[in-house]
Formats: sequence, structure tokens, C-alpha cells
Amino acid sequence: MAIKIDFRSDTVTRPTEGMLAAMMSAKVGDDVFGEDETVHKLETKLSTMFNMEAGLFCPSGTMTNQIAIKCFTQPMDEVICDQTSHVYRYEGGGIAYHSMASVRLLNGDRGILTPELIEPEINEENIHYPNSSLVVLENTVNKGGGACYNLRQIEPIHTLCNIKGLKLHLDGARIFNALVATGDHARNYGQYFDGISICLSKGLGAPVGSVLLASKETIRKANKIRKAFGGGMRQSGFLAAAGIYALDHHVDRMAIDHQHAKALAAALSPLNYVASVMPVETNIVIFEVAAGFKAENIIHLLAEKGIACNMMGTNIRIVTHLDISSEMIDMAIENIIHLHPSGHK
Repeated sequence: MAIKIDFRSDTVTRPTEGMLAAMMSAKVGDDVFGEDETVHKLETKLSTMFNMEAGLFCPSGTMTNQIAIKCFTQPMDEVICDQTSHVYRYEGGGIAYHSMASVRLLNGDRGILTPELIEPEINEENIHYPNSSLVVLENTVNKGGGACYNLRQIEPIHTLCNIKGLKLHLDGARIFNALVATGDHARNYGQYFDGISICLSKGLGAPVGSVLLASKETIRKANKIRKAFGGGMRQSGFLAAAGIYALDHHVDRMAIDHQHAKALAAALSPLNYVASVMPVETNIVIFEVAAGFKAENIIHLLAEKGIACNMMGTNIRIVTHLDISSEMIDMAIENIIHLHPSGHK
């Protein structure tokens, strides 16, 4: 059956009519020559919003993360991050490949790190140890079911990194989901991070692109790394225009996605084929399949109803987004609660 309700990811959205109109009317130039005014507008808009000096538009969040890690590390350095982190699990081994750095993995609460977790893992100066040089946080945490940091949690991590001489980077793939959920303001983020990666093609609903925010000096270095990575685009203002439109029109509505996710979680929790549901803070629902049932079977049965979900290990992930209406949520809940997967009764 064709997909009617696509919960696989918030990357599956299509541009709205308003976004398409903005893309088609964009003023463009050759961005590798620094001549695309719409790209400049997007980079300036986000750097101003987050109170950082400069920005760099790239094709993907993986690229902005990997560029940042290369900017902030040297070979034989070590990156500290949670074991669920996107930069470690889902970026193709890029830390080792691009930056020749090792990784120290921590076990946060649904991916959320604390100074108490980080400090004991910072290596002392010793020829046997890699140099601890960078901490990476993820907001929101994909494998943590959309768990998010607030600024009160980030500030002491920044203080620790400052004392210990480490850089601090934010994989802000869904940072606007976090801002909507916590009520924090983007302008307060820049003081805590050396780099921030902001994805435009997830909750914001743009078709392509991410922006790396950092100091002017770091962005100059990042621009050259982007070129070496093959990420220099030409008339990319057509894509940047989609990001600008999304920032102007799609942020506040994320609260609807969060409400939808919570409604789905509430429907799933009492079902016999669900062992547990992670706490829902934003737009991601991850549930553990009960013993005696198979996640593959549940996903197959939902697909027969036109509902697409993703497996995450042995769990199932549902992601809400701007292409999911309230009527779709009602329909999905009706099918979910009447699903009868084979297994123990």
C-alpha cells in the first residue's frame, strides 16, 4: 500500500507553496565566489539570531558537524560525546576519516550529558593519552527520543570546557524543536558554543541544507574545508531561500508537532505490544516493543495500513512534522490501538 502517513523522519517533508515561491524568486549568484546574496542573507540571519559572528551554508548537517570537528581538533585529539550521538553513530565514521581523532563515549540520560559525566573523561596531559579537545552536544537527541537541553544545563558544561581548555560544539539538528519546547531564546546560545550546526531540512521543513555558526576566523577555515569536502555550491540561493522562509514561517508551528507526538505516545503506552515509551519532549516518539512481539512485524502491519515508521535498533521510532495533520494523527492512533501483531497475548 502507498504511504499515506509518513512518520519515518521529519526529513520527508516537501516544500510548501509559499516556500516554493520564495525559492523561485530568490536572487542568486555564485556562492563559491561569495556572490550569492540570498545565501549571505541566510547566514547573516542565523548568525544574528544566535548571537554568533558568522555562518556557512552547507548541503547537510553531517557536513556542518564534520567541518566543525575538523576545525576544532587536530590528529590524535579526542572528541567527547554521548554514545548515542549522531556525530558518532550516523556520520559514516567521519570523525576518524576526516579529522583522525578518537572518540570518548559517555552514557548520558537519553543522550543528555552533564559536567559530572564529562569531567572525569577529560584526559590529563600524558604521552599515552589522546588530547581531549572537543565536547559535542546534540540538541535534540535523536536516539534519546527528542530529549532536549535547556540553557541551564548547557551553561555549566560551557564553564567546564572553558576551564579545561576544550571547545564546545552543538549538533543542533533540531535546535528549534528544543527552543520551542524549553522557551529558551536563540540569542542566548552563542555565548556558550564555539560552533553550532543548524539543520534546515528536519523540523523546519526546508528541502536541503544546514548552516554552521562560529567565529569569523573559524568560518574562514570552515569555508576552505567545505571546498575540500566538495560542499562548495554555486547558485545555492534557491536552497537558502527555502531556509529563510522556514525560519520566518515554520518555527512556532513546531508546537503542533510536539502535541501530535505526545498524543501518539499516550495512545501507545497502554498497548500490549508496547513495553515502554520514552518520555516525549519534542517531535520524536520511540517505543520499545514488548517481549514476544517483533518490531519488524509491527512495522509491516502498520505499512499495510499506509503508515510508515522506522526501526531504531529493536525499537520503533515515530517522528511528527509539518506534513502530518491532526486528522492523520487521529487516523494513525485508530490504527495503532487496533493493531494485532502476532506474539504473546
